Amino acid sequence: MKFNFDIPEESQEIFSEDANNFVENLHKKFDTKISTLLEERKKRQEFFDEGSLPDFLDDTKEIRESEWKVRPIPNDLLDRRVEITGPVDRKMIINALNSDVKVFMADFEDSLSPTWENVANGQKNLFDAVRRTISFENPDNGKKYKLNDDIATLMCRVRGIHLKEKGLTIDGSQPYGCLVDFGYYLFHNAKELMNKNTGPYFYIPKLQSYLEARLWNDIISFAEENLNIPKGTVRVTCLIETLPAVFEMEEILYELKDHIVGLNCGRWDYIFSYIKTFQKHSDKLLPDRYQVGMNQPFLNAYSRLLIKTCHKRGAFAMGGMAAFIPSKDPDENKIVTEKVMGDKLLETSNGHDGTWIAHPGLSDIANNVFSNAFEPGRTNQMHILREDDHINAKDLITPCEGNFTEDCFRSNIRVCLRYIEAWLRGIGCVPIYGLMEDAATAEISRSSLWQWVKHSVELDTGLVCSEQTFEKILDEEYNVVQEEVGQDSLASGKFSEAKSLLKDLVQSGELTDFLTLPAYRSI
Repeated sequence: MKFNFDIPEESQEIFSEDANNFVENLHKKFDTKISTLLEERKKRQEFFDEGSLPDFLDDTKEIRESEWKVRPIPNDLLDRRVEITGPVDRKMIINALNSDVKVFMADFEDSLSPTWENVANGQKNLFDAVRRTISFENPDNGKKYKLNDDIATLMCRVRGIHLKEKGLTIDGSQPYGCLVDFGYYLFHNAKELMNKNTGPYFYIPKLQSYLEARLWNDIISFAEENLNIPKGTVRVTCLIETLPAVFEMEEILYELKDHIVGLNCGRWDYIFSYIKTFQKHSDKLLPDRYQVGMNQPFLNAYSRLLIKTCHKRGAFAMGGMAAFIPSKDPDENKIVTEKVMGDKLLETSNGHDGTWIAHPGLSDIANNVFSNAFEPGRTNQMHILREDDHINAKDLITPCEGNFTEDCFRSNIRVCLRYIEAWLRGIGCVPIYGLMEDAATAEISRSSLWQWVKHSVELDTGLVCSEQTFEKILDEEYNVVQEEVGQDSLASGKFSEAKSLLKDLVQSGELTDFLTLPAYRSI
């Protein structure tokens, strides 16, 4: 193993010889298997591009129709009514673990810009958090942060299988980031967590098939054996945030049944995946992203099917993200409260067991909605089986009605510019227009721009989306963002790079798989 950048001084102990050997073994065992599955993704997309539609699989019908359950859920994951998520920086970790929530998902994925420094220090920060030694002092005002006695249960989200880690080279190639994130966290913290009556708990993002779930089961089983920890010690929740995966949820649970505890509605990436899957289908265009909420029939069907599938198999069904940031303005905050409450009430009425928030200021609202929904003495809604709710493929793939507006076209451009610029500076979790945004928002925004341009959508103002229209509006909105952020931010930032990258993404002949792939080359 070779390091391509200096290891930050504070993180030296993470990269011990034994830990490096463990990650190296994961790479040697699974690198080719991951590459093969990524090729399968491409072949499957070609299948959709040629006009085929995703559907439930015939050859796994027996799994869907037979009786089985996942391994029982550990005690400290039986109540997940509210989870908070955020990147793996020190202050965030302390504040999140101290929040009035049940779980903190520490994120190496969509809310982290994976600079080598962020990745390496993120591991050290979690190492300290697991041992309860983590602290932080704000250099600007001297304010000190430390953990409370009673903290949330810790989970760790690793990167998706498509991202490499350029900070390391093993046998001449860059390892996959997911193996780096998973390997170092598990190696250092598994036994420490077990000694504290919890365990190494992970979130796995962006699965597209049950074969990818099988791969993860193999990775976990190999790691448990290698570290001499009991089978089933590692527990995972998988995000169902791609359209192909929604048709394989039972199979995903089955492949991971010794390790999985639940599935989560990763709804923002799911909308992005819907656009990506149907990128060549002119009858599957989605309207303004602000209109594509969980009350829309195709998304509500996805939520209900996830709940039905999980509860049938003894797994938790987690709801999606409330990305709002509380406002200091009372009138604005009233609107935020109403929106979050409406969103969470929809989740509880469908039967979800818990939900996500991005800001601790929303914990009271989310806690109240879920606590009021739970029957006395219950900490979840696993008894809601939805057995009479028959959801078919058409329900999941029929696009919703809505308007295609110039306002949204412009807003998508501004959000992309601001998010991509921050990401290129090493910041992956960004407050933009009252929402805490991560990569999923930028993915929806830029894929929606691409789709509308590609299919020459006519907007509410009569303007027809084209490359020329996009270029003109991009220039105009770039000027708006310049005014919003001010000259100092503009001079010290990466806005021209962000503009260039967004232009390439929207004008590309094919929809780029993930914007983080070309963006990663620039950090």
